[in-house]
Amino acid sequence: MACAFSASTVSTAAALVASPKPAGAPQCLSFPRAIAGAAARPSRLAAASSRTARARSFVARASAEYDLPLVGNKAPDFAAEAVFDQEFINVKLSDYIGKKYVILFFYPLDFTFVCPTEITAFSDRHEEFEKINTEILGVSVDSVFSHLAWVQTERKSGGLGDLKYPLVSDVTKSISKSFGVLIPDQGIALRGLFIIDKEGVIQHSTINNLGIGRSVDETLRTLQALQYVQENPDEVCPAGWKPGEKSMKPDPKGSKEYFAAI
Repeated sequence: MACAFSASTVSTAAALVASPKPAGAPQCLSFPRAIAGAAARPSRLAAASSRTARARSFVARASAEYDLPLVGNKAPDFAAEAVFDQEFINVKLSDYIGKKYVILFFYPLDFTFVCPTEITAFSDRHEEFEKINTEILGVSVDSVFSHLAWVQTERKSGGLGDLKYPLVSDVTKSISKSFGVLIPDQGIALRGLFIIDKEGVIQHSTINNLGIGRSVDETLRTLQALQYVQENPDEVCPAGWKPGEKSMKPDPKGSKEYFAAI
């Protein structure tokens, strides 16, 4: 199937969901509890004593009331067959909890066009992710037999060759559906990518339309920023931050130090 669709990209870092109202009533936005709490303006008397606490809790925790996986929620678990090192293996997402970060990315179909460029690009850079304790998992709705045939096809012929991470089979489409990337009337997944931390929490997600490939560089940079703020909970990473660059304190005084230095 050719991936020739209109270009659109959706990046989610938290969710703002419209609350339905009866006819004639004004519409408003309901905020996840963590965001609503962060939006509350503390009194002047409490500001000084709460500054450290606010800095250390500068992480959105999405409400569990939403059906789709949101940044700040636990990733939906799954167990499925996969192909790795030209063998059939079993993969369970929760097996990585407490052990590794996970880059989980979905792609539409085997033996297509944009897909092999992404899959091989992640494989070629696998060592960089491995060095920072991260596993990569690719997922599509194809069978393990299709995955195996594609891996056994040379790259110069449109195949993948050997990969350094597993390709998961989602023939039931249940994994794609649980992560909110399934296109129901086509039965394939959008190009969703999720960064899941060692606690099994989704910390980043992007979803591209079918014709738009993703960037390994940006995925790696985002992962490095995530790991930095988790290791330094009183700091945040500004736009384009890379390891070794200056971070920022998420308060009025600390942020001025950052802006004065750039």
